Amino acid sequence: MIQLHSKHRLPLTILFIVMLATLSACGTRVTRVAVDETHDLSGNWNDTDSRLVSEEMVADVLSRNWLNEYRRSHSGQPTVIVGELRNLSHEHINVNTFVNDIERELINSGKVQFVASRDERSDVRDERADQELNAREDTRKEMGQEIGADYMLKGSINTIIDHEGKEAIKYYQVDLNLIDMADNRKVWVGQKKIKKLVEKGAFRF
Repeated sequence: MIQLHSKHRLPLTILFIVMLATLSACGTRVTRVAVDETHDLSGNWNDTDSRLVSEEMVADVLSRNWLNEYRRSHSGQPTVIVGELRNLSHEHINVNTFVNDIERELINSGKVQFVASRDERSDVRDERADQELNAREDTRKEMGQEIGADYMLKGSINTIIDHEGKEAIKYYQVDLNLIDMADNRKVWVGQKKIKKLVEKGAFRF
C-alpha cells in the first residue's frame, strides 16, 4: 500500500482546491432581466428588433391615406389578414414571433380587425364541423359565416452582411405590403431598415 508523506499532501490539497474553483467558474449562471430591456449578444435579429420594427411599421401603416379612403366608403373597421412573410435573410429568424407582434399592435390600435390566418382557420373549421355533430343546437356556430378579409399584409426580411477581420456591418431590411383583396392594389408599402456594427473576437459571420 502506497502512503503519501505529509510534504506531498499540501500540493495535492492546493491542486484539488484549484480544480474545484475552475469547475465552479465553468458552471451556468442565469440572471433574470426585464423583457423590455435591450441585450444585443450576437448582433443577430432579436426580440427587440421584432418589437421595435412592428411598432414603427404599424404606426406608419395606420397613418396613411388608405384607411381614410376605406372609412369614406365603408362602415366599420377594415379587416386584415396576414399572408406570407418570407425570411430571406442569412439567419434563422422566428417569423411567427414577428407576425404576432404586428398583429398585436394592429389589433390593440382599435382601427382594424384581424381574421385568422390560413393555418388557424383550419383548426377553427375542424372545431365548427365537430360542433355540427356534438354541440347543442343553440350553441352551434354555423358554417359559412366567416368574415372575408379586405386587405392582406405580406412581405419579407432581407439581410446584407459586410465584414472584414473582426468587424461586420449587419444590415436588415423589412418590407411589408398591404394589398386590397378586391383588386390586388397595393395600398401601402412600408420599409424599415436596421444597421448594426458587430465587433467580436475570433468568430464566423
